[in-house]
Order: sequence, then structure tokens, then C-alpha cells
Amino acid sequence: QVQLAESGGGLVQAGGSLRLSCAASGRTFSDYHMGWFRQAAGKEREFVGKITRNGIQTFSAGSVKGRFTISRDNANNKVYLQMNSLKTEDTAVYYCAAQLTGKATFDFWGQGTQVTVSS
Repeated sequence: QVQLAESGGGLVQAGGSLRLSCAASGRTFSDYHMGWFRQAAGKEREFVGKITRNGIQTFSAGSVKGRFTISRDNANNKVYLQMNSLKTEDTAVYYCAAQLTGKATFDFWGQGTQVTVSS
């Protein structure tokens, strides 16, 4: 198993930037693909993006593409979500999740961190 803890959320004005961090502990971090998800109030949780164990990024087809990037530091068991040009609609609780190589699902989740973008 792997334990995940997000940090870095907060209040930011539209157009600003934030970097979220996710610290992992437990099993070998490099065995996992890492994903970021978000859930806005009253909405379903949605996929934001993913970085494979080898550093290949994929993003949802929605509005985050071109504004968000994901990176990972396998030596320090961390994954990051850099969010630029933030919009009010990016307001949500952001979660990181871990997907063991070879599995189809993200089975391990952090507790989430709130991101609020004001106009």
C-alpha cells in the first residue's frame, strides 16, 4: 500500500498560480503511476491528469490542458501539480491518487486539498 498526503492548496486570484504537492509513503513510489483529480462542490469527481512512472503526462481533454503540468520526484516520493492561469471554475478539492503499474484503477487516495480561485 501507499499513503498519500496533498498540500499547497489555498486561495488565489483568477489568473494566478498554485503548485500542489503530494507526498507518498509506503511501497516503492516508482511502482506507481500518479494521478490528480478534483471535485467541485455539488459535482462529480473528475480526472485532471496523470503522470506515469516514467514521467509521461496525460491530461483530461477539458480546460486544464495547456495550463496545468504534472511532475514527479521519484527520489523524494513526491508528485506535483503546477496550475497556471487559474480560473474560478478551477475551484475544487484536489486529490492525488496512485495507480499500481499494471492495474486499471487508482486504488490509493489522499485526503484532498482545497483550491479556491476568486474573481
